[in-house]
Amino acid sequence: MGSGWLGVQGVHHIGVSVPDIAKAREFYIDILGGVEEVAPLAWSDNPFIDAVVGLEGSAANQFIVRLGNTHIEVFEYHAPRSAPQDPDRGVNTFGYTHFAIQVDDVVACYERVLAAGLRVHTPPMLEAITVHPDGSKTGYAATYCRDFFGNVFEIMEIHPNDEIKPV
Repeated sequence: MGSGWLGVQGVHHIGVSVPDIAKAREFYIDILGGVEEVAPLAWSDNPFIDAVVGLEGSAANQFIVRLGNTHIEVFEYHAPRSAPQDPDRGVNTFGYTHFAIQVDDVVACYERVLAAGLRVHTPPMLEAITVHPDGSKTGYAATYCRDFFGNVFEIMEIHPNDEIKPV
């Protein structure tokens, strides 16, 4: 049984709506290395899905990828179409602000993100990771980045420390 009285086992997925699903596939699969384990979906004229998502006359394409211990579900809604997204939306705006992925090597991930032409708010503070004489490490380093559309994601490298626990 999972934690808490509801039996929560973990976060299964995070959903994100994007204006260009092909560009989103490039980001989640080609850049972040997400693994597509199930077939993508598409729908329109489906009253049940309309009821679930709370949108009348919805039509969308969707795919879902595994990123380590969770999944990201990505939608491009063709109807009703969203107003344009503010690529500089502040993380102080109410609502979901970002998701974070834990990686083995934050420098390699940071360099890959930059090479893809994506924005990074600031380089990760590598001084926060201590490498001990035996090669073991303590501490963590992280930074915020933005995908092609301006959605914020965080990259983190975590070693034993008292401030944040690994996945």
